[in-house]
Amino acid sequence: MSLTQDPATSGPLSGVVVADFSRVLAGPYCTMLLADMGATVVKVESPTGDDTRGYKPPSRDGVGTYYLSVNRNKHSIVLDLRDPADLETAYEIIDAADVFIENFKPGGLARYGLDPEAVAERWPGLIHTSITGFGTDRGAHLPGYDLLVQGVSGFMSVTGSADGPPQRAGVAMFDVLTGLHAAVAILGALHERDVSGRGQHIHLDLLSCALSSLVNQTTGYAACGNDPQRMGNDHPSLFPYGPFPTADKDLIITVGNNPQFRRFVTVLGLPELAEDPRFDTVENRNQHREELRPLLNKALSSDTAEVWASRLQAEGLPCAPILTIPEGVEYAASLGLDPVVQVGEGDEAVPLIKNPVTFSRTPVRYDKAPPALGADGTDVMAWLRSRRAAHDDAPAPDRAAVGAVPAAAHDGAAGSPGAAPNRA
Repeated sequence: MSLTQDPATSGPLSGVVVADFSRVLAGPYCTMLLADMGATVVKVESPTGDDTRGYKPPSRDGVGTYYLSVNRNKHSIVLDLRDPADLETAYEIIDAADVFIENFKPGGLARYGLDPEAVAERWPGLIHTSITGFGTDRGAHLPGYDLLVQGVSGFMSVTGSADGPPQRAGVAMFDVLTGLHAAVAILGALHERDVSGRGQHIHLDLLSCALSSLVNQTTGYAACGNDPQRMGNDHPSLFPYGPFPTADKDLIITVGNNPQFRRFVTVLGLPELAEDPRFDTVENRNQHREELRPLLNKALSSDTAEVWASRLQAEGLPCAPILTIPEGVEYAASLGLDPVVQVGEGDEAVPLIKNPVTFSRTPVRYDKAPPALGADGTDVMAWLRSRRAAHDDAPAPDRAAVGAVPAAAHDGAAGSPGAAPNRA
């Protein structure tokens, strides 16, 4: 297998090369998104491999599905940075890259000459992305685990029943959100480099991404000193907004404004509630939610969740059942969203959840199944040799001319496999 792509199936990031030194979730999720869009991602792993390969159950063919979920479309090579020859290979991969992403502990790469200052000096056109748990200042020593961030960010304090303990989310959500932030930041830096010709260092930490992602909850504190509390499945600013019991099971009902509330109570056979001064505005419904709740519960208890969903949806009112993960995937399929895609070909194909983005002209790709540890080492080394040969055969640069070229016109902006080195 070659690292180069068929132009007919390449995505919007075709030609961009990513040196991926990250592991576990935030970094790999980011680089998978870039790979889906056509970037060539070289996943550099230690001899023991990405930890998530062993995160099981569940597993498929002995590999943790945690690993499979965030590593498609990548090329794996094993390098031990403590070995001088492997470190030189790592440098050579970064030489070829437009983006270098890592989530080592702050300062952990300095011994290998890969700290931000050294990287900026050696590869001035490179987008160097670092992901940490709690920053590089007084939180530098803290390990970056998502659950710790869920705890200290305040997320767990507002999650769970009002009379129960703080509750974690069912997924490492801040790792995922940090990966998304990283992908957005990288795209911004690549665009800016097209103008300036200069790379830059991007740093993200899980805690800052968590505080940003808590949006209205953290802003309520910052802007007016609000101290939000756990409310179970209730919304702090909207009511009715959450699961409500029916004759057989809960139904999620989300009323986001006054016209929706009027239609909702009319369907329930209680149109007078829309005129009741306790319930006629969003703010009033919030203040009197414990008076409104039993009235709604009584009306909804007269029929099943399916019947109420049909009635409410017919009036354009948002509602939904609470499904399991398998049911949720099947529900998406029933809507024509095709959530499961086959990644790779033949016996190596793996069913995975698709990228949620649809491009009209440059679709995301699902060419390569998540690689086995070091599976692409031979291909990566062959690619590096071809780049080396191309560089050796290239004519010596005209130093005077190079000095006259503006910064934006740096060598080989695309940095595609097989091209001459694109770094000064």
